[in-house]
Amino acid sequence: MTHRQILLVIFGLMSAMFLSALDQTIVGTSMRTIADDLGGLELQAWVTTAYLITATITTPIYGKLSDLFGRRPLFIIAIAIFLLGSLLSGMSTSMYELAVFRAIQGIGAGGLMALPLAIMGDILAPRERAKYQGYFLAVFGVSSVIGPLIGGLLSGTEEILGVAGWRWVFLVNLPVGVLALFMVIRFLHVPRFHSDRKVRIDWWGATFVVVALVPLLIVAEQGSEWGWGSAWAIGCYVVGVIGIIVFILVEVRMGQDALLPMKLFRIPTFSVVAGLGLLVGFAMFGAMMTIPLYLQLVEGATPAESGLLMLPLILGLMVSSIASGQIIARTGRYRMFPILGTAFLALGYYWLTYLTADQDIWWIMVGMAIIGLGLGQLMQTLTIASQNAVTARDMGVATSASTFFRQIGGTLGTAVFFSLLFSRLAETLTAAFSDPALIGPMTEAMQDPAVQADPANAEILALLGTQDPAQIGAALDTDSSFLLGADPRLAEPFLVGFNDATVSVYWLGLIISVLAFVVAWFVPALPLRQVSAMQEDADANAAEVAAAAHLVAEGIDEARDLNDAEHDADRRADAASDRHAMAGAPGDEPEIDEVAHRAARLAGSPIEPTTTGSMHAIDLDDEANGRPAR
Repeated sequence: MTHRQILLVIFGLMSAMFLSALDQTIVGTSMRTIADDLGGLELQAWVTTAYLITATITTPIYGKLSDLFGRRPLFIIAIAIFLLGSLLSGMSTSMYELAVFRAIQGIGAGGLMALPLAIMGDILAPRERAKYQGYFLAVFGVSSVIGPLIGGLLSGTEEILGVAGWRWVFLVNLPVGVLALFMVIRFLHVPRFHSDRKVRIDWWGATFVVVALVPLLIVAEQGSEWGWGSAWAIGCYVVGVIGIIVFILVEVRMGQDALLPMKLFRIPTFSVVAGLGLLVGFAMFGAMMTIPLYLQLVEGATPAESGLLMLPLILGLMVSSIASGQIIARTGRYRMFPILGTAFLALGYYWLTYLTADQDIWWIMVGMAIIGLGLGQLMQTLTIASQNAVTARDMGVATSASTFFRQIGGTLGTAVFFSLLFSRLAETLTAAFSDPALIGPMTEAMQDPAVQADPANAEILALLGTQDPAQIGAALDTDSSFLLGADPRLAEPFLVGFNDATVSVYWLGLIISVLAFVVAWFVPALPLRQVSAMQEDADANAAEVAAAAHLVAEGIDEARDLNDAEHDADRRADAASDRHAMAGAPGDEPEIDEVAHRAARLAGSPIEPTTTGSMHAIDLDDEANGRPAR
């Protein structure tokens, strides 16, 4: 493919990936408005969970099916399903409907997240791929920044073209999706990797990956509400573990046709990178989900402002991604980047453990930049390493598996981080309200008539007036709006308590990052291939054709030699037959050797012919004496 064709294909892939990346950030800031309009604030978690579950479980399915039937048709199907889900979500009349339609959206999103990277693996060699994948991370970064801004703008608008503003959070996907669909249909023409083997679809594998993951994802999202040791949670654990065991048995039995072939885990690079991706996803999503909440609650930022304040993380991610991509493209070496990336990730989390509620905002922004510098070196490098370790025919399943493990890590990280945050919150709030340095100013503010007269302090004064430690400790679990506009002296204990609980989360992030740093040292240093998967497959097919032609040519030569040998044997047999006929036929006397005849006559001896056609003289003396003639 020419550079222009590659750029056009990449533009279409980026448009599609922008849809899924934007959808993950734009909805979050709008959910409260959506829930208020449809009625059902308690159901908003299911709207998020439904999308997450279907997007996660369909990721490996898309990867395997694209290996069997081609990337292009599967990618077009994924975009179409996502647009259908977006349209239906924008028409929802209840939270239950929205949850179902978001699940449909997730089915399409699974393909939008996995297939672009697989297609990149098809059309570009690993060394070249590193340069272009920086564009994809740029899309991810831009969507992370503008998503909250667009979501806040649309949901905060009463109506747009006669339609409620929040509905445009989903409908805005339609024009972008149609553009992506046109670009893909017009410019994306990636050949399918042919195989002589009969295609078998791993239906049982697809079934049991759902059985295994759905309960675990549900308990990850709902465990803090149910209780991690409740009957519902234990039931999810049991079903999930059974599903995992049966899934592995099914995949072993399916062999090459498995949804997630077990042979991939016999490749050291793939196994190590999959485990590292799980840990990186755990740490990455934990930071990206808790930092905006910290910015809004402790720093007092609005949802739109928190999106802008995340710029250091996004810029760090983009800079390190582009720089590492250029270095990989020029040197063909990538092993150092997982090590450096996890080191930066651990350093960033360590920096954030020193956060305090009264610290300047630049402190957390520096920590975000360090984490971004680490993530940028990891995301594309792990994908390239996975793709480089497998053959062209396994490119889709390897890419989707890499994305799949990162998503699983992200889901677990988000659930565990938030669970730790809110389980620690009651303890840290109790400690904050026991600190004399905080209680003194707060008591003075409560007795200040001006503070009492300010309506912005009404909710927080009513809460503090209960003097109920349990109620105060659970105050931030569901709604923190009472802190908005409140007197700083009254809000200070709550902010300190939330800060201390968040620092506990960052300590966990540091532990996970250090573990990832250790694992990164075991990533093998395989040389990057310098041809694309398409070229590699074409070369393999050409080699197979050449080998077949060579075998045919050898067969023709052997047949020709055999035929010549048969002709020679026939000629020799005919010659022998002729000689035998000449020697034994009656009346066919051999010619007399004139020289021998004359010599015998001169010697006075008669001659007789022999059976060989030569002559010999008869010794008369021998014959007279009764001896046989010689």
